[in-house]
Amino acid sequence: MQMDRYGEPRLAFAAWLLLQRDREDGVGRLAQAARSDRSFPCEGDANAVRAHLNRMQADGDSFEAVDDAEMDWLSY
Repeated sequence: MQMDRYGEPRLAFAAWLLLQRDREDGVGRLAQAARSDRSFPCEGDANAVRAHLNRMQADGDSFEAVDDAEMDWLSY
C-alpha cells in the first residue's frame, strides 16, 4: 500500500478515481464511465487503468484524463 505525504495510507489510484465522479472535467467523465464498467480494475494503479482502457479501445481523451487524474492523485 502506498502512503501519502503525511504517512497515511493512500487509496489505490483506481479507487480514488471512482470517487471523482462529481468533477466537471475529463477526470469526472472518466470516473462516471469507470463506475458503469464492471470490468474496471477498482484497486489498480494508473498503469492498470491505462491497460484496461487500451483493451477497451478507449479514445485519446480517456488516456489524457488518466494522466490528469494521476497528477491529481499524486498531489493529494
